[in-house]
Amino acid sequence: QVQLVESGGGLVQAGGSLRLSCAASGRTFSTYPMGWFRQAPGKEREFVTTISWSGDRTYYADSVKGRFTISRDNAKNTVYLQMNSLKPEDAAVYYCAASGGGFPTGRARDYEYWGQGTQVTVSS
Repeated sequence: QVQLVESGGGLVQAGGSLRLSCAASGRTFSTYPMGWFRQAPGKEREFVTTISWSGDRTYYADSVKGRFTISRDNAKNTVYLQMNSLKPEDAAVYYCAASGGGFPTGRARDYEYWGQGTQVTVSS
């Protein structure tokens, strides 16, 4: 069992930066690939980025490539999402998730555990 708690969301101006954190409980955190997803009002939940259990592989949605960076610290049971050059269209609730399949994936259905989400608002 893994419990996930996101933090770091807030209000930022367009062009600004935020760093989200996702703290995980459970001794097996380091074995889970982790992902970030987001959901804006009236839209489907969408994939943002994912990282392998070791951190050596990362994948990004085209919409955030070059602006967002995912990383993890297995010693701290934490995964991070550094978001730079934020745009109004990045505004959403951001969720971290742990993949039960053992590999990083962009499909929400492959993720077994989810956090409660943190709100990111970007003003233009």
